[in-house]
Amino acid sequence: MKNTVLFDLDGTVTDPKVGITKSVQYALCHFDINIENADELCKFIGPPLRQSFKDFFGFDDKRAEEAVEKYRERFLETGIYENELYDGMEDLLGQLKEAGKTLIIATSKPTVLAEEVLRHFKIDSYFSFISGSELNGDRSDKSEILTYAFEKNDIRDLSSCIMIGDRKYDIIGAKSVGIGSIGVLYGYGGYDELSAAGADYLVRDVWELRKLLCKDSLK
Repeated sequence: MKNTVLFDLDGTVTDPKVGITKSVQYALCHFDINIENADELCKFIGPPLRQSFKDFFGFDDKRAEEAVEKYRERFLETGIYENELYDGMEDLLGQLKEAGKTLIIATSKPTVLAEEVLRHFKIDSYFSFISGSELNGDRSDKSEILTYAFEKNDIRDLSSCIMIGDRKYDIIGAKSVGIGSIGVLYGYGGYDELSAAGADYLVRDVWELRKLLCKDSLK
C-alpha cells in the first residue's frame, strides 16, 4: 500500500513546454545563440536549469548563472503561465486525496515557482507539501529533494512511498533514496530513458496512472 505519493511537476502534473522552451530560447539569444526551433530545447524540461546550460551548451558557472537570470526575466513574467494541466490530472489528484493518500510535489523547479504554478491551476490544496530547489540552485538534485520531503514530513516508512516522474532524474533519485517509481510516458523522457533508468512501472497516460494508483495494485 503506497500511502505517500510524490509527483514531479514539469512533464508529470503539468505540460510546461511552451513556457520553458521559449524562456530558454530567450536566454540563449542573450549569448547570440539562436535556436529557431524551440522544440529542440525540450531537453531542458526536467533537469536542474543551471546544470542544463552547462551540459547542453558548455557554459561555465558564471555563464550558467547569467543564463538563469535571463531565463527568469521572461519566465517570471510570461513563461510560468504558458503551461497546461494534463487531462485527467485534477480528477486523479482528487481521487487520491479522497482515498487518504498524502500527496507531495518533488521538483527541481524552485519551490516558490512551483507554488505559483499550483496556485495558477488551483490544485495547490491537493498537496500537503512542496519540495523544490532554492532560487540559488541549492537542493536541485532529485535525491536531495526527496530526502528533504521525508525529513520535513517525518516520513520514516519509505516502503509506503512512490515517486512519479517523466525523466530519468526522477527514477534515479527515487532509487537512490530507496523508494519505488512510476515513469510516465506522456512527458518528456520516453520509454528508452525511463526503462533504462529502472522505473518500476511505466504508464502511457494519466488514465493508466490513475488505474495503477487508485486500485492499489502497486507492489
